[in-house]
Parts: sequence; structure tokens; C-alpha cells
Amino acid sequence: MMDQTRQDAPSPWHEGELAMQRSVGVVERMDGPGRNFVRRAMPEQHRAFFPMLPFVVLGAVDAKGDVWATVRAGRPGFMSSPDPEALDVRLPRDPADPADSGMEDGDAIAMLGIQLETRRRNRLNGAIHRMDAEAFRVRVGQSFGNCPQYIQFRSSAFVRDPDVPTAVPPRHSVQLDDRARRLVEQADTFFVASYVDRENGERQVDVSHRGGYAGFVRVGADGVLTVPDFPGNRFFNTLGNFLVNPKAGLVFVDFETGDLLQMRGRAEVLLSSPDIATFQRAERLWRFTPEHIVFRPDALPLRWNSEPV
Repeated sequence: MMDQTRQDAPSPWHEGELAMQRSVGVVERMDGPGRNFVRRAMPEQHRAFFPMLPFVVLGAVDAKGDVWATVRAGRPGFMSSPDPEALDVRLPRDPADPADSGMEDGDAIAMLGIQLETRRRNRLNGAIHRMDAEAFRVRVGQSFGNCPQYIQFRSSAFVRDPDVPTAVPPRHSVQLDDRARRLVEQADTFFVASYVDRENGERQVDVSHRGGYAGFVRVGADGVLTVPDFPGNRFFNTLGNFLVNPKAGLVFVDFETGDLLQMRGRAEVLLSSPDIATFQRAERLWRFTPEHIVFRPDALPLRWNSEPV
């Protein structure tokens, strides 16, 4: 049962999120959950959750204002919470990762902790206080949990020391090659980063999980990705951000090889389109046009095995 609404807490929703909620008639219904569950500090279960994880999904904005999503790995314990308003992260700088340039002192960042073998996930965003080239602290701006919908079961294992980077260089391009296209078309999971600059001057970055049956993302002949938006928690963090700021960053993981496919570009939300009916269970669509693509072979020191559902 929902706790009584914390009337003293401000609504976390910005105009883009409210516009999305308005489009399905849930603005009043989502006001209470917003005030109750989107907090400026981590609850104890989140503080205990992040240190258990062998990887984290990050969203960051580079100096040009482009947003990137990435996945970084470390031995469990590489994240820890010294107090409810802070998360310490030990991750060496990685110049091969295009998101790394958006992780300077004072930069806004988003984090998604996701445990595929239990389908748990918790999100936070905030600002970086960089300790040195090996670690930073995130001061929490927002912290909230998510339901396990659309998360595919997987278990992971390290194949090398996570502090040892791959020797394979990244490949940059402006369009999907055949290998990248196959990765997208066969994927059942990816992550998406977005951001808005709030009225108070704070930059709010978000990174979230997207999942479905393998092949749920379609790639057109022009290289544009079409993504179904399935029924969810009605927070509309990602799509609400797109309405205000269409910049987006996507990352696809090849769970068998550790390869990463990172893209930044522009997104368009489709609230009404005949194409919606061609995606089973989709309530709306969004399209993503890649502008810069980075394929990073062997980027992650983890490999995953699928678990039976």
C-alpha cells in the first residue's frame, strides 16, 4: 500500500514528464508516487544494493552537450555508500569510453544499478565530486526504484581483471555496419540516457533500461531505430526528457562477447502513428537517429549466460 503522500516534498516531474503523463490522463495519479518515491537520498536497501553489483550503467553529458550511455564493470564493492546522500564509485578513467569525458568534477550523472539474475534495479542521478582519476563521489539528486518488468534473466562471470582494459581499440562511424545492425536487431535489452536542464539551473541526467523479446528494436534501411514503449510505471523519465531535449545516448551489450555498441543522436516521440499497431503491446513509439557510433569490442570483462524464465 502506498504511504501517505509527503506533502512537504516538491513534485519531481518536469514539464516534459508532465506532458507525457497528461497524454494518458495520469497527472493527478502520479503526483503522489512522485512525491513519495523519488527521493533526494537513498533508502537503506539501495545503499546495500549497489555494493553487490559487478557492473553499473551510466549516463553522462560531454562538453558539447551530447549525452552518452555506457556500462562499466568492477569487482563487487567498487561502489559504496558512506551516507544516504552519497555513493562512492571506484572506476578508473577510460579514454576509450565516449561517456568518460562527461565525468569531470561537477558534472551531472545518472546511474542505474541492475541485477539481471534477480531482476532488481534502482536508479539515481546527481552531481560528481571527483576524488582523483580512479574514483568519484555522486551527491544524490534523485533516488528511486523500478519494477522488474522486461528485464531478461542473466548471470555473469568475470573473464579478466576488471582493472585491465581491453587491448582492442574502439571503432568510430556515423552509420551502422552489418555487425552493429545485427547486434541491435537481435537484442532483447539496451540502455538509454537522456537529460534536461531544470528551471533551477540543475542538469538532470537519466539512464534507463529497455527490454523486450529479441528483435523488439527495428532498424530501418536509413539506419533509424524504432523502439516500442510498453506499459510501465508512468514516470516517463526518458520520453519526458525527449520532449524537452531530443538528445539521446544508447548502449547495446553483446552479453556473449562483452562488446559494447554506443550511439548518440536524436530521438523523436510518436504518440500517434499507424506503426504503433505493428508492435505487439506497444502504447507509443520513439525513433532514434544515430549521429555518432562507437563500437568497442571486448569492452567489458564480464560474460553473461541466459537463465531460464
